[in-house]
Amino acid sequence: MKLIKAIIRPERFDFVKKALEDRGLYAMTVTEVMGRGEQKGISLKYRGGIMAVELLPKILIEVVVRDSEEEGVLTAIETAAKTGKIGDGKIFVIRVERSVRVRTGEVEA
Repeated sequence: MKLIKAIIRPERFDFVKKALEDRGLYAMTVTEVMGRGEQKGISLKYRGGIMAVELLPKILIEVVVRDSEEEGVLTAIETAAKTGKIGDGKIFVIRVERSVRVRTGEVEA
């Protein structure tokens, strides 16, 4: 199994959620986070001055999938999240050794 963590623009979340649902993936953890990458923040005009905003709002989506689903899920997220501009986000893939369903104690490895 793999844990896929995707950090994306907030305005692209609905598109990514729909793309995952279209693949039959409904279970996900979503967190509002702040961060910056290559874009190094932005500058805004505020009351006649320039204000630097270094941390921008992002959405972190976490899903656990079977190894066989990994490539399809990566493609779905990348396609749905992409605007082609700097700051589109990043996707991380982490191996999951096992999971335990709390309600039933069912173990999946």
